Amino acid sequence: MDPSGARRWIVRVVVKGLKNKKGGPLRTDFGLGSADLVTINQARERALEYRRMARQGLNPRYNAQQDVPTFEEVAQQVHIERLPTWKNVKHGQQWINTLRDYAFPKIGRMPIDSIGQPEVMICLAPIWTEKHETARRLSQRIKVVLDVAKSKGFRCGENPVTASRMHRYCRRSKPSRNITRRCIGRMCQHSMRSLPRAMRWRPRR
Repeated sequence: MDPSGARRWIVRVVVKGLKNKKGGPLRTDFGLGSADLVTINQARERALEYRRMARQGLNPRYNAQQDVPTFEEVAQQVHIERLPTWKNVKHGQQWINTLRDYAFPKIGRMPIDSIGQPEVMICLAPIWTEKHETARRLSQRIKVVLDVAKSKGFRCGENPVTASRMHRYCRRSKPSRNITRRCIGRMCQHSMRSLPRAMRWRPRR
């Protein structure tokens, strides 16, 4: 269990041929995944693979084949890791509930490295105008999950939420009413300018 309270599987191995600063065998810890996502049998199989590599002089950190997690797996892990940082339990639950309701049904089972702008839009489009505040929060939370996945080596390149400027759009107020008001205002101004000067309304003196 780490300082945040999250439970993880860890294996300690001695890589053949590697020495520490004192000249002794170098012992290194390798994470095998969250205890909430990886079963004990899966952890044992991965630990056995790491030990075999270490005996051959191969560092598991660079030679082990990493399984790319799904979007939901990464999101659940981010939720667990950040629980101690939220002000209250209710806020933490709301964070994961938004993803559970609007993202997991559409992209939850997809590998985290295969999610791009089209997949993000699939989640946001249905609630873009009717539930704009929810869409804004959803875009922020999807962005966080993808950023964390990149920091752990499961993704590369720019975050699709940032690249498409969705986060900027979602920070604005609800689009449907404001866009309508702006359009009506511009139409009125254009109509008044197109009228002959004699036909324009003037106040009585």
